[in-house]
Amino acid sequence: MAPKLILATHNQGKLKELRELLRGQVPGLDVDTDVLDAGAINAPDVAETGVTFAENARLKAHAVAQFSGTLAIADDSGLAVDVLGGAPGIFSARWAGRHGDDNANLDLLLAQLSDIAEEHRGARFVCAAALANAEGSLDVVEEGTLEGTLLHTPRGEGGFGYDPILQPVGLGKSCAELTSAEKNAISHRGNAFRALLPHIIKALSN
Repeated sequence: MAPKLILATHNQGKLKELRELLRGQVPGLDVDTDVLDAGAINAPDVAETGVTFAENARLKAHAVAQFSGTLAIADDSGLAVDVLGGAPGIFSARWAGRHGDDNANLDLLLAQLSDIAEEHRGARFVCAAALANAEGSLDVVEEGTLEGTLLHTPRGEGGFGYDPILQPVGLGKSCAELTSAEKNAISHRGNAFRALLPHIIKALSN
């Protein structure tokens, strides 16, 4: 049976988050079999040539929708640090020079901020989520954020990316110390996907 929705990523962490966010939300959608990632359909990687999160999300969603012939969701997300003027931003996944090396990215960012006082360590996760269809007639983007402060050392074993060093406002834990349910309830990706949910339901019901 063909999938109903493709998430344009090879990141299993993101796929798990999306499935949990969609579980029980869309009538007739079995998230474990109807929602697949790009790797499951051998979709090629899409070059992220945009200069904003929204542009990159759109590029990936449209490319995978056309490749798969079905609905596709893509997100582009990252960390925006106040004292760095919003960087790493769209370069978050390759801040240390090699795409997807979480440990190197964390180490470099913490080294760059080593002398920055607590009151200036404000940062936020930003996510743009896009929904597209194979025909190109659907083009929706929603954004979500999660405000926090940057810790001096990583904490927690959960999540991925910069989760171990961002402590959400009002919480005494890093994102990597939260349960999946706790994280999804407040995360930038969760907020963006929840905003996209009415569009997903409408598109799947057509």
